[in-house]
Amino acid sequence: ILDWTLRFIRRLDPEARVDLEALPLDDAQTYRLFAVANTTAVFQFESRGMRDLLKLARPDRFEDIIALVALYRPGPMDLIPEFCDRKHGRKAAEYPDPRVEQVLSETYGIMVYQEQVMQMAQLVGGYSLGGADLLRRAMGKKKVEEMAEHRQIFADGAAKSGIEGPKANEMFDLMEKFAGYGFNKSHAAAYALVAYQTAWFKVHHAAAFFAANLSAVMDDADKVRALCDDAKENGLKVLAPDINSGEYRFVPIDPATIRFGLGAIKGTGESAIDAIVASRTRDGAFRDLFDLCARVDKRMVNRRVLEALVRAGALDALDDSRARQLSWVGLAITAAEQRERNAQQVSLFGSSETEARPQVTLPDPPPWDRRVQLREEKAALGFYFSGHPYSAYRDEIGRFVRSTLGSLAPVQGGHEFAQATQLIAGVVESVRALKTQNASRLIVITLSDGTGAVEVTMYGELYDQFRKTIVEDAVLVLDVKVRDIRRGGSGDSDSGETFRRIAAEKVYDLTSARNRFARGLRLRCNGTSNSARLRELLAPYRNGPCPIQIVYDNHTAQAKITLGESWNVDLQDELVGKLGEWLKPEAVEIVY
Repeated sequence: ILDWTLRFIRRLDPEARVDLEALPLDDAQTYRLFAVANTTAVFQFESRGMRDLLKLARPDRFEDIIALVALYRPGPMDLIPEFCDRKHGRKAAEYPDPRVEQVLSETYGIMVYQEQVMQMAQLVGGYSLGGADLLRRAMGKKKVEEMAEHRQIFADGAAKSGIEGPKANEMFDLMEKFAGYGFNKSHAAAYALVAYQTAWFKVHHAAAFFAANLSAVMDDADKVRALCDDAKENGLKVLAPDINSGEYRFVPIDPATIRFGLGAIKGTGESAIDAIVASRTRDGAFRDLFDLCARVDKRMVNRRVLEALVRAGALDALDDSRARQLSWVGLAITAAEQRERNAQQVSLFGSSETEARPQVTLPDPPPWDRRVQLREEKAALGFYFSGHPYSAYRDEIGRFVRSTLGSLAPVQGGHEFAQATQLIAGVVESVRALKTQNASRLIVITLSDGTGAVEVTMYGELYDQFRKTIVEDAVLVLDVKVRDIRRGGSGDSDSGETFRRIAAEKVYDLTSARNRFARGLRLRCNGTSNSARLRELLAPYRNGPCPIQIVYDNHTAQAKITLGESWNVDLQDELVGKLGEWLKPEAVEIVY
């Protein structure tokens, strides 16, 4: 990733001279990125628990980065609150002996590294560094007999430097405690250096850095989506796939813009994309789908590849109707094959090569609506890129679902097991089943709403009730309990990693959510609406729970008429759509 980043930097600016080995380790902007935990794609610092740690520690020097790498593991995590308190002056740094301050000052008096244990043995106990390494090994492996011998050796050496037996034993106990899980500083420093380098590039060469990271994970749609979202949050623009400018990998176009990599489209492949790019480089931009098929090797750029490119929107610059282009793929391949056969024949009048586009009437299906386009886009890319299907319902559902998934948090107050539920909503991206330790079935639903994505769990019994409702691309409203669970710390410690658990209590599809939370359906008529047509539209959906109010308006008067209960309807999306087509969408309002 770092290598690709450097190449992309030189691609944007051939005069750029960035030396990976000579990056300044005191860059304030880089430490600010660490302090606010903006560390997606930053080596070693991407996890939620590590981000929590960064917000506590707010590192401002390279030594802090090294220490955080070493501390973020089981065992040393217990030291994190003390480390943070000492760093920020809430507690004073303490040293078991003045002579070891030079060894422990960089970690505020806390033994974090194995090397610190060795140096203390050398300074206080008179060990050679070789002997100190043997002590470290004995402590790490907890060899009782060896430890007894070393305790005496340490006490004898400490006595020669003026430290009496009880104090020497206390220091040995302290060293033994830390040596059991101390990390090798040289390893931590190597990790920290790569972490710093990735953070520095994220700050100073963001487009090149994100393009490199995206190129490295092209086969993982979830990671591509997460990185695209983070790139946008960091002020970058990620351009859509484009057959006439895209390459196999993600590439930076300028310091603030990245072009989507064509290789990230499912069903393409490197050889197919390379063939397309080679033809474009040699003979110029493609004019249309037929020109594309005529110029590339159909053994590599086959029907599957072409359909994937269309679904992903990579051919939008050639024709803005993806429905039309998809219907033309077979014709374009046939025309190209016929053209190749004709080109090999020589008639009495010379070459019989024909135009790429056949001289026939081509099908012209209606354009996809937004939901279909996004569904096809997701099939090709693995995620929604140009928008989100939930956006069509955001305003309506937002009237009774107050939290977005991006801002979801536990309800404050109350015992965790008696916690209040809250409503969330989104589109189902995936559904998978897990087996728990007691062999019960747990279903995990990935739900997204364009502001974020969450995993919601429910037991198999609840899922079985709504199996036909909980399907990919369905809009769901869920009543859930949200809890943040900390693991790896102890007691009330702030250490450990935080996991968010979202458990479903109730499930609503769009229709049942409308029926549950709506107060009525309000239809605004302008005085010319046909009541017979209204009866016809409502009839298949009658005997539902939702009352209907007609607002009748003409030039001289207005009336509000609530229909009788026998006209209450089931608020299916199909009904709302039909009424909107008849009256205009703005004249159909579900009142919550």
